Amino acid sequence: MQLSSNPTSSIPKALLLIAPFFLWGTAMVAMKGVISYTTPFFMAGVRLVPAGILVLLAAAIFKLPQPKTWQAWLWIISFALVDAAMFQGFLAQGIVKTGAGLGSVMIDSQPLAVAVLSSFLFGEVIGFWGWLGLSFGVLGISLIGLPDHWIYSVLHGNLEAVELNWLGLFNNGEWLMLLASLSMAVGTVMIPFVSRYSDPVVATGWHMILGGLPLFGLSYLQESQQWIDITVEGWLALTYATVFGSAIAYGIFFYLASKGNLTSLSALTFLTPIFALLFGTIILSEVLTTIQSFGVCLTIISIYLINQRDRLTEKFKSSTNLEEAVPTKLSKSETITEEIAIED
Repeated sequence: MQLSSNPTSSIPKALLLIAPFFLWGTAMVAMKGVISYTTPFFMAGVRLVPAGILVLLAAAIFKLPQPKTWQAWLWIISFALVDAAMFQGFLAQGIVKTGAGLGSVMIDSQPLAVAVLSSFLFGEVIGFWGWLGLSFGVLGISLIGLPDHWIYSVLHGNLEAVELNWLGLFNNGEWLMLLASLSMAVGTVMIPFVSRYSDPVVATGWHMILGGLPLFGLSYLQESQQWIDITVEGWLALTYATVFGSAIAYGIFFYLASKGNLTSLSALTFLTPIFALLFGTIILSEVLTTIQSFGVCLTIISIYLINQRDRLTEKFKSSTNLEEAVPTKLSKSETITEEIAIED
């Protein structure tokens, strides 16, 4: 599927590229809308296990190979604990205490952590644009996650008003979302290792199932009345988050990635929090403070800079080389003119 000059053929491709991020962003809104009628661990399990079964059914239809070695299962189980159980567990707990839009911004800041981890583990170069993006990201996340009165107190030089209660801080919904983001970042770094021993789509399906089962276990031990109060609209929201926000979104994502569109997908990561913020405002009437809004802007900019750091570096080098080439050509013409003048 390639881009062509015909606009009618490029529109479906653009919509397909945007689809995973639209589905992930709107799934956050759906989860926020139903969390008042259910419990976090149960909701997280419902989003994972049925979606994993759907992914494995699709893998069976396309006759993708199942994992066979103990190394493959070991990596899948590790992937399931980090990227499924921990990620969805922190997300579900965090969304109880924060809005869908802010939660999505915190989660989708994971490219910042991925960049740092990849630098240490794989020797990837962060570069100027990457470090600039990381700086914006740290500042943006701090503005979102830290209490507003802390920030105003620091700006006014009243440091005594800042009470460092770390336990209270990590009970904050935004910081639970940050833990979800860090879990997702570690899971992202694990994907190349998982793919060495297993088909990535099959591994995704199994990791959803194996990661969702412990969440159901925690729900059984710690929660009660998980589904009694869920309305018809709530079940529809859960179905949407499971089928569209998990199974279909991941299916489209891996399909596009297999077609060589990974760069395009990375460039569109920042669309997920934008969709979550937009629909969170429209459907749930979520309102951000001024500081949080500024933090959201910085974080989205940072995600873009991190994902596009290589392309920005190449563009900067190209423009610099072009500027250097023009004076060189002028100096050559000046030299020829001088030589002609001397001969005269």
